[in-house]
Amino acid sequence: MDTKLLELLVCPVTKGSLEYDREKSELISRSARLAYPIRDGIPVLLEMEARTLNDTELER
Repeated sequence: MDTKLLELLVCPVTKGSLEYDREKSELISRSARLAYPIRDGIPVLLEMEARTLNDTELER
């Protein structure tokens, strides 16, 4: 994930910042408690495509 691109992207739900999880190939929105997938190098920033983060994942 290009760091310059990551600086420009925001969570579509909260408009907050996103964190890149390289292992899971996801963008994390802690404020929305959502993880957005990255497919073929393209972030899928749709709420219906995101998975909900549990408390353990948010503590990392």
